[in-house]
Amino acid sequence: MFSFHVFDHQLARGFQNRFSTQYRCYSVSMLAGPNDRSDVEKGGKIIMPPSALDQLSRLNITYPMLFKLTNKNSDRMTHCGVLEFVADEGICYLPHWMMQNLLLEEGGLVQVESVNLMVATYSKFQPQSPDFLDITNPKAVLENALRNFACLTTGDVIAINYNEKIYELRVMETKPDKAVSIIECDMNVDFDAPLGYKEPERRPNHQDEPTCNKTAFTGSGNRLDGKTKGIEPSPAPLAPSDIKRGIPNYDFKIGRITFIRNSRPLPRKIVDDDDAINRFIAFSGQGQSLRKKGRKP
Repeated sequence: MFSFHVFDHQLARGFQNRFSTQYRCYSVSMLAGPNDRSDVEKGGKIIMPPSALDQLSRLNITYPMLFKLTNKNSDRMTHCGVLEFVADEGICYLPHWMMQNLLLEEGGLVQVESVNLMVATYSKFQPQSPDFLDITNPKAVLENALRNFACLTTGDVIAINYNEKIYELRVMETKPDKAVSIIECDMNVDFDAPLGYKEPERRPNHQDEPTCNKTAFTGSGNRLDGKTKGIEPSPAPLAPSDIKRGIPNYDFKIGRITFIRNSRPLPRKIVDDDDAINRFIAFSGQGQSLRKKGRKP
């Protein structure tokens, strides 16, 4: 009997630590108040009544507070976090995309239960429109948008707002579980091909098509003075027999570089000048006198 009472006490304590209740859910646009709460539509968190905070504070709930939402009529479920406790009693406010996943209408009943989820390590998304490819850096945009989310559930279609446009992405896969927490985690993100995306067709290279043999700039020019300029004929191409092959250096030695310059024969005039220089003898001329020499008497 003693052990039975201990088991009964532990079992009752376990049920007491679990938060579970039903609320009538409405979209955020139905939230009364002068303040615009469009920020709730950009994330994955809900607004609950203050009594939920009072009840959660008395239970041994682990933080962050994560909840499982279930629509028992359609057997659909998802997971979310809580943003504020300012809703009316018996009412909770959900983002519109979350109500679509649960197939809920305005004023429908939803079961809210507190849960503990594993930290995410991997997630894969599929954009629901090819327009998502127009984003320059989709990973950075998704990372910035997921800061407003607390958890992800496989199969959900989440909505993110970028440049005043709503993009929907389906959660294709999450690891290590089908529902994971993304608060303070290091998660690898991957993308699947968008829904309705088609690969661009590659045109085959037609190599048999005739090539264009047109010559550029074939027109004639006009001069300002009115004169016509003669057109020089294009030079005839050289035949292979006209090309002379150089003489190889048969004295080539490995490791030695020889610079060969073109040696041209010297002109005839330069050769004659060299011979005259060689025959030149200094002071070999005869002197002349202005005064004539006469005979002596």
